[in-house]
Amino acid sequence: MRNPLATISDDDRALLKARLRKPILSFLALMGLLAVNVTLGATLPFEQVWALELVVVAAMALVVLLVSMEVLHEPPLVKLFSGLGFFWVAIMVGMTLTDYLGR
Repeated sequence: MRNPLATISDDDRALLKARLRKPILSFLALMGLLAVNVTLGATLPFEQVWALELVVVAAMALVVLLVSMEVLHEPPLVKLFSGLGFFWVAIMVGMTLTDYLGR
């Protein structure tokens, strides 16, 4: 089987590279934030490390919301409902944390 990338023109190759830049950078950002979160969870450098881990998780959610879901380029109603969806997830995570911390 031949390599399909060998037959495309230089303009198409540049367009492919430009379109893949944002997803690859967002993937690398999410992997970096995941590595930070796992490292903080494994080493526990200080007692209140969970607060820093929540900040890292919020940054990961923002990367997914703004870059992967491309909410910035959507109409206001879609922005509203995507924000409400992530707010609902935050409520559910908060309730789960309350349950774990209250035991």
